Amino acid sequence: MSHDGVGTRPGRGAVMRSAAFLTAGVLALPVLAGCSDPDPAGKPLAGQDIAPAARARIADGGTLRWAVDSVPETLNTFQSDADATTSRIAQATLPSMYRLDESGRPERNEAYLESAEVVETEPKQVVLYKLNQQAVWSDGREIGAADFAAQWRALSGKDSAYWTARNAGYDRIQKIERGDNDLEVRVTFARPYADWRSLFSPLYPKEVMGTPDSFNDGARTRLKVSAGPFTVRKIDHKGDEIRLTRNPRWWGRPAKLSEIVLRAVPRDERAAELAAGRLDLADVDPAAARRIAVAAPRPQGPSASASGTPLMGPDLKKLTPAQRKDKERFHGFEVRKSLEPSYTQLALNGGGDGPLADERVRRAVARALDREKLAETVLRPLGLPAEPVGSHLALAGQAAYADNSGAIGGQDTAEAQALLVDAGWVPGGPVKEKKKGEKAAGAESDKKEKDKGKDKDSGEKAEKDGESKTGKKSDDDTYIVGEDDKSADGQDSRHLAQDGKQYGAKQLPGGAPGAYAPQGTAAPAGAASRPLAKDGKALTLRFVVPDGEGSGTLRTVADRIGLMLKRVGIRTEITKVSDESYFKDHIASGQYDLALYSWPGSAFPATDARPIYAKPVPAADGSLNVEQNYTRVGTDQVDQLFEQAVSTLNESESRSLIRKADSRIWAAAGSIPLYQRPQLTAARTDLVNAGAFGFGAPVFEDMGFLKKGAKGQPAPSAS
Repeated sequence: MSHDGVGTRPGRGAVMRSAAFLTAGVLALPVLAGCSDPDPAGKPLAGQDIAPAARARIADGGTLRWAVDSVPETLNTFQSDADATTSRIAQATLPSMYRLDESGRPERNEAYLESAEVVETEPKQVVLYKLNQQAVWSDGREIGAADFAAQWRALSGKDSAYWTARNAGYDRIQKIERGDNDLEVRVTFARPYADWRSLFSPLYPKEVMGTPDSFNDGARTRLKVSAGPFTVRKIDHKGDEIRLTRNPRWWGRPAKLSEIVLRAVPRDERAAELAAGRLDLADVDPAAARRIAVAAPRPQGPSASASGTPLMGPDLKKLTPAQRKDKERFHGFEVRKSLEPSYTQLALNGGGDGPLADERVRRAVARALDREKLAETVLRPLGLPAEPVGSHLALAGQAAYADNSGAIGGQDTAEAQALLVDAGWVPGGPVKEKKKGEKAAGAESDKKEKDKGKDKDSGEKAEKDGESKTGKKSDDDTYIVGEDDKSADGQDSRHLAQDGKQYGAKQLPGGAPGAYAPQGTAAPAGAASRPLAKDGKALTLRFVVPDGEGSGTLRTVADRIGLMLKRVGIRTEITKVSDESYFKDHIASGQYDLALYSWPGSAFPATDARPIYAKPVPAADGSLNVEQNYTRVGTDQVDQLFEQAVSTLNESESRSLIRKADSRIWAAAGSIPLYQRPQLTAARTDLVNAGAFGFGAPVFEDMGFLKKGAKGQPAPSAS
């Protein structure tokens, strides 16, 4: 998870896999034309922007210098300190049975897998894998059942000597054996497992998985054996780079590039490195993207026409002196953009005895938000589709996606105020004078809740889009939103927080009983202008935001949310904390009322999302085991729906159960999805089949530089 930058793999207990999505492989039934309901999954809001080109137009050779966030501490993606760069290296060097298409659904990776299907369901589920007969490890050994079995034993959770970060799915396997020949692998499950396609991607050789020592230490700094279009040649921690070279034993289409150099470059230094010619490809923040876009002033990306707002704005003829300089500095580069397969949410801490422990207050916060305006604030200036996310468990285009936000309802000021009144918060009620050092009615900063497991600080940076400070600021970097009714850009808060479309309190199918105040309940006149109070305390929520240079977008969104909440009588006390402590010391430890952070959208939500929304339970030592549910909001019903979905082999039924679970999560209002995060990538104009990948996994063997004289972007080809 991350607060608004490139996502990293979560730590121990985390199971999010952004490179694996659920297939929609169900039998199609004949229907009469015009009689079928549209697929609620829809299409991705934005496609890939990778400058596609046929292999025949790509030069043979060359080195791609690609910016990453870090040189990883381990090359083993199943360890707790694996990060996004670990996963990228695995994609280039190791087998994956499935990889993503542009719609975020897994397609069989023909380089490794001829077929995979459930061949038995009774008495046990059996999946038969038929491997590509040419698939071999770099030492010449065939990929086979021994590798599958070694990975299962290492990740099953039965041997504590393996320091694994996750075992979801592998713990359901009963046995793995050779099929009728060396190319067949039979996997028998002790319990039905709907998300079986998520397993063995990536697949490590038995030399890595075979013993605890080789698993724990052997694959941290080197991969002796690999099986992808590239191999790891060198990891240079001092030089902050990883060097990948062509795999001479690769049996698929030969890699066009001779070499890929992954360089660890901080986000705020990438523009300078691009201008100096030391990088060819780099994810950048919005501020850098706008500078680079001057060099190639065109509507950026396939989604620009849909949104109608290019990065550089409508007038490209009048450039400032600084822009003219940037046009020279970034000549030969362009910005490719899409939406990441992840979303930013507003988290509401329902743990402890704070105001948000009352579900009516959480629902009031949800009803106060204009999610469309928040999405527009972030995405419209970048020329990206500004649609709010409608699901906690999948994103538009993924098989399990459906907009279930109706379970909580749309923006409705009157309904939010009525919920607050029902919860006992009285407009203009008496407020006891706070003693020096006493906190507001939000989270207790001195209460330390010990969460079982290893929580990893995301430590990532978000888009740099200017810092926003709204309202009255105090000496400890805390300020009350809306004290002066002005936003960071000087606009009147009343215009920034206008109500959107009004919705009634009608409960939609799947909504939880009691999710709304009685329809027609009116809030007292003037409630928006008077602070709410209960038991002598004002309703003020502590909103924690990161203070890093690259987190300006988050702070702007937090300010907008604060102004929206002020309209219903909720004050927000925004506290800026360091990027380093933001997640570990505040989110994971529960020291917040409101916060913004992101989750990847998983294709296997029954497996991957369960620990995020599971009901917290007391641990044996008296602490609360929240797994990854940092909002501390969960229900038995949601837990049951997840278990049913992961144990159902009927894919249509499993998706239906996931959507029901999502409706219940919406109704509980522990977190409110806001928008998909933008993906902005600066690339050399002659670099093709690379850029803003969106949902799709990179096809490393097809990346490269155009031959001299080659122009345009013809349709991709497998030739």
